[in-house]
Order: sequence, then structure tokens, then C-alpha cells
Amino acid sequence: MEEKEQITQQLVLFNKEECSFEEIYGGLKICVTPDHKFGTDAFLLSDFAQIRWKDTAIDLGTGCGIIPLLWFREMADAPKIAYGVDIQPKAVWQFRQTVDACGLGQRLIPVEADLKDLKGRVPMGSFDLVTCNPPYKAASTGILNQMDSHTIARHEVLCSIGDVCKAAARLLKFGGRLCICQRPERLLDTLEAMRQAKVEPKRLRFVQKQGDTAPWLFLVEGRQGGKPYLKVEAPFIVQEEGGFSKELQAVYRL
Repeated sequence: MEEKEQITQQLVLFNKEECSFEEIYGGLKICVTPDHKFGTDAFLLSDFAQIRWKDTAIDLGTGCGIIPLLWFREMADAPKIAYGVDIQPKAVWQFRQTVDACGLGQRLIPVEADLKDLKGRVPMGSFDLVTCNPPYKAASTGILNQMDSHTIARHEVLCSIGDVCKAAARLLKFGGRLCICQRPERLLDTLEAMRQAKVEPKRLRFVQKQGDTAPWLFLVEGRQGGKPYLKVEAPFIVQEEGGFSKELQAVYRL
């Protein structure tokens, strides 16, 4: 048996021991492990992307697949077909468990691949929407986590924001949209990378924990072949007096 097959078997056995399912909404559930789970930023990006029923969509660096799964909470608004791409076998294995458990095998497709080399794996130049919740830290910054899966998710060790934008440019049809979330300190890096890939930034929104606190996240949408014009939207406020804001409650379907 080849070494790769042995490694895959070990991953599956490990995942079966560590995997648990979390309810999302409307009967959907997702397979999570300590290595591959999700946070508020995934919900915010999925909502910001404003998926449409006629879209063909793809999420890059999808991890456990939370962002594309959220697009199927209301089936009337769900995309025609959605892909989720990740380079880590364990994450893709989890994503497949989720797809099977939710009965979405015809419309939600996990892909194990490097986002820098997707030719032949997905239909290039045909997507209406690309999303990505990329590594937040540049490769040379921050303290590297000892767990490889966390390092890959948080640091640009396997791909940079430039790689993400170039990949999106190859995937999008003319007029297609790229939606990204990132930390505010990476704003200029992100906008520059989008423009270099000829994906023009068109919509920007900052996320704040409260109305009087500095942003901890931003959401940006770019359009393939778009003309220069950036709309800065009102900030997304996470907490109001008494708990979650009404807008966040709507995102979570509370």
C-alpha cells in the first residue's frame, strides 16, 4: 500500500474519533473537529456574499465547509451548485461527511486541491462568486502554532492574499464577484492584491464589536473587470446593549 493511502486511512480513523456534528439551521449539520471548526467571521462572510439562487459559487480554503454550507440554509436562495476547496485532506474529509449528512451531494462539492492549481479540478472562468476567509497573518509574522492545520489556517505558509486573488481571477466569469474577510491591518495588502488581479474593490464594510470600538474585521467585495468605485458601508455592529445586535441575530438566524 502506498504511503499516501496509509496516511489517508490514518486521517479517517482519527477523524471518526474526533468528529462531532453541530446543528446549523433548518436541519443542516456540520462535522467539526478540534483542527477544523468555525467562528463568527465565517457567518459574516457567508452573509456578506449575498448568494443568489442562480449563482455558481466556490469557497477557497473552505476548511470544514462552513461558508458554502450556510448558503443552503434557505434552499430557495441557495446557489445552483457550490464548491469548497481545501488543500488539507482532513478538512476535506470532514466536509464530505457534512455533505453526506445533509443530503447535498448533487449541489455542494468538496474538492481537495491547492487553490493555486485548480485547472482541471473545477470549471475555470465560470463562477459568479468566489469567497475566501484567508490566513490572517503574513508568513513572517505572529507566533506559529504547533498544530500544522492551525498554522495553515492562520498564516500565509501555503498561500498569500495575492495567490487568493489570482486564483479568484482565473475562476470568475466577467462581472463575477470575489468576497474576502480579513483583519484591518491587512486592508491595503488585500485591496492591492485584488487590483493587481484585475478584481476591482467595489464594496467595503468594517465589523466592530461595539459602536465605539475599533474594527476587528473587514469584509470586501471585488468585481472581475469592474470600474474603480468603492462604496464604504455602515459598520456591522456585533453587540448592542443586552447582547447580540439585531443584525448579528439575523445572520445567525436567531
